[in-house]
Amino acid sequence: MISYKTDIPVEKVKDLFCNETGYQTPKLDTRAAIFQDDKILLVQENNGSWSMPGGWVDVDVSVGENVVKEVKEETGLDVTADLVIAIQDREKHNLPIYAYKVCKVFVLCSVTGGSFEKNIETVESRYFGMDELPQLATEKNSEEQIRMCFEAYHSGNWKTLLE
Repeated sequence: MISYKTDIPVEKVKDLFCNETGYQTPKLDTRAAIFQDDKILLVQENNGSWSMPGGWVDVDVSVGENVVKEVKEETGLDVTADLVIAIQDREKHNLPIYAYKVCKVFVLCSVTGGSFEKNIETVESRYFGMDELPQLATEKNSEEQIRMCFEAYHSGNWKTLLE
């Protein structure tokens, strides 16, 4: 059924699910919203597209610890995780649809130090205004999601969005 609904080959679906034991739960992905001078920090990936720093949550760390770790790995910056902006169902906001479910956690962060270092995942980091966004890695973050982060940043009393 999954193969039919998603056009993912049957063998790939088997690989994704047949090794799992226990109850199937969604994966977690964190994305850091870091602002400076009313611009958001994005990282350029090896394929040329841009995304908010972030990635899969490791099994041995919390969501907050993970977003801090991912920012350090992808940007070289030290940050604090200050506020959960939203917890979203990836399938409702990002393409392509994956065979498994993903919850995306957007976190407002503050820089406390560090500087960009080129690494195996990213080749550059830069701040962008909402009206000057580059080609986005839409499987990781959409323009709609970045706009939501700007709204949270500008809000004096943001309430976490929960899907």
